[in-house]
Amino acid sequence: MRNRTAKAQSQGQTIDLTPMLDVVFIMLIFFIVTATFIKLPGPTVSKIDTVTEDPYKKVTILVAVTEVDEFWVDKKRLDENALKLSLTRMYNENPLSGMVIQADNESSIESVAKVADIARDIGISPVAISVEND
Repeated sequence: MRNRTAKAQSQGQTIDLTPMLDVVFIMLIFFIVTATFIKLPGPTVSKIDTVTEDPYKKVTILVAVTEVDEFWVDKKRLDENALKLSLTRMYNENPLSGMVIQADNESSIESVAKVADIARDIGISPVAISVEND
C-alpha cells in the first residue's frame, strides 16, 4: 500500500502551465491587433500657448510645419506637390481620419493656410491646429 500512496502524491504535485501561457498569448495577440499606431510627423515644433474648448483626439494624419516653413509627414520633408500626394494617399487609406497641423510658433500663417487648403481640397475633415496647453 505504501507504493500506491507515494505515486498518487507525486503525480498530484505537478503544475501544468500550458493553459496559462495560451491565455497570455491570446491576450498579446488581442492587444497587438487592437492597438492604434500614430505616425509622428518628424521634427519637434515649438507650439503656441493657448486654451482650447474641445480637444480633438482621434487623428491619424499629422503634418508638421517648421519655423522655416518646411512641411514634414512621416519623418520626411516634403514640398507642396509631394505633400498633396502624400495627404491624398493617407486619406484614401483611411477616409474617416482627421488631420492635425503641428505648426511651429515661428512658422508663417501662409504655410499653415496652404496645408489647410490642401486638406480641404482633398476632403479631409476635420482639420485642427495643434497648440500647447498649460
